[in-house]
Parts: sequence; C-alpha cells; structure tokens
Amino acid sequence: MTSATLRRARTSVLEIAYEESGPADGTPVFLMHGFPDDVRTWDGVAAPLAALGYRVIVPYLRGYGPTRFLSPNTMRSGQQGAIGSDLKELMDALGIDRAFLAGYDWGGRAACVTAALWPERARGLVSVGGYNIQNIAGNVKPEPADQEWRFWYQWYFNTARGVAGLAANRHDICRLLWKMWSPNWAFDDATYAATGAAFDNPDYVDIVIHSYRHRYQAAPSDPAYEDIERRLALSPRITVPTVVLHGAADEVDVPETSAQHAPYFTGFYRREVVPVAGHFFPREAPQKMVDAVLELAAKSK
Repeated sequence: MTSATLRRARTSVLEIAYEESGPADGTPVFLMHGFPDDVRTWDGVAAPLAALGYRVIVPYLRGYGPTRFLSPNTMRSGQQGAIGSDLKELMDALGIDRAFLAGYDWGGRAACVTAALWPERARGLVSVGGYNIQNIAGNVKPEPADQEWRFWYQWYFNTARGVAGLAANRHDICRLLWKMWSPNWAFDDATYAATGAAFDNPDYVDIVIHSYRHRYQAAPSDPAYEDIERRLALSPRITVPTVVLHGAADEVDVPETSAQHAPYFTGFYRREVVPVAGHFFPREAPQKMVDAVLELAAKSK
C-alpha cells in the first residue's frame, strides 16, 4: 500500500481537501467520489495506481469532509456546473494542465463535465454509469415507474420533511442507500464509519438538497455557473478517450441506462458491464478501475 497525504488547495470559492499519493512528477489521475460517499471509496484504486508511478489526487467534493467554502456568503450549490467547475479549478490551483479523470455518481458528473467542456484538460475519462451530464430541461419527463421508485430519496429531498430528515437522520439514510444500491457489497460498521464522518460537514445538507432540487428545476442556479450550465444544456459530446463501466447490480442507475449513452462519446469508447458490482463501483471492483486507467494510458502514448 502507498500512503496518502491530506493536502488542501484554494479555488475561487473553496478550500478543497484532497488526498495525494504517488510521485509528484507522475502522470496525474483525479479520482472523484459520489453521493453518499467520500475519498475512502478509492482506497483500492489509489494505492495500486500510486505504486505504478501515477500522481493520484482524490478530492473531497464540496459539502464533504474537510472541504470548506471560503466565504459564508457563497451559495451552497450542488448543481453539476459547480462540481464540474470545482474539478477544473482544482487542476488550475495545482498547476496540472492535463490528467486522467475517473469518477462515479456526482464525481463521474464532475469528470464528464470537465472532459466535455475543457477536453484539453483530460488525457482520458473513466466514467462509471456512462454520460453523467444531466439533461435538466428533459428531467420534466417522467421515468418508467420502476425507475421513479428507485429515485424515492430524490423526491424526499424535494420536500421540507426531506430536508429535516436528512439533517436529523443523515447516517441512517446514507447507510440505507449503501445497502439498497449495492446489494452484493457486505460492508461493515467500521467501513461506513470511516466515510460517514464526511457527511457531518456543515454544508452537507444544503449541498445535497440543492443538488437534488436543481436538477428538477426546483431550485435556482448559482449565477456564477450560468455560462457553464448554458453549455451543459446543449448535451455536449465528449471527445476524449473514454471507458464506461457499469455495475450489473447497480440498483439506482441500472445498466440499461448507460447502454443508450454511446452517441455522446465521439472518440475512443468502450463500455463494460461488470457482474456482481453495484453502484459503489470503486469499492466493489477496484481493479476494473485501475485497468481502465491503464488502458487509456496505453492509448495516449
């Protein structure tokens, strides 16, 4: 195992906490976690990549762990334009021009946004779940009933009761989601506790609620990301080499969804559905993530 060091970097609105491992002169790889999760999801991926000579950077997203806003007056936005901008600004702050980007769920969205809008910054993309950029205008159209049922937590967060529930019962809710979304993953109390502490961030509830309201046009955008959101509304194609991975047992974003995403990728593209793995893919199939980065690295030489 290669040990990681907790560091911090300032962007225009955040002090982003991130773990870094591997040589400082290695090829950079950013590993982006999802909801509800944190940097621990990447332990089985970061260490092997660092041992192979990559500079591995694993940030805490806004609203998670030690990451903090610089000003109390900044809108606590969880919209996709914000998390995509955070990744790009972190690269700027660290002086990293290009890197491999990998992520799932919210982190996959940040990686997809960066790869789509600033393709010159991405050597390659590993996206769990496919094209993770939201079609906000299209979200007014109902999904089939079974998918609407899977999104129960999103409808809950769009109510005042859901806000109060997340504030009071965040750990019960998040632990339930872990069980529901990855039914084959037998995690223990210590594993949850190591990550659950990241949900005690003072901005966590506001960020989560805004994220799940904004995507349904039930909360306003942060004006600072208006231009980014305008560009994302066009469903920009991703031109960088991409590997899409999807857990066959993902019980919130079923594999059939990413099967429809191939037209959004115009460069090298490969999709793989991995048996047994569920939504928390980096924890359940870490070697598949490592292999995907190495595959893209071989193609970029």
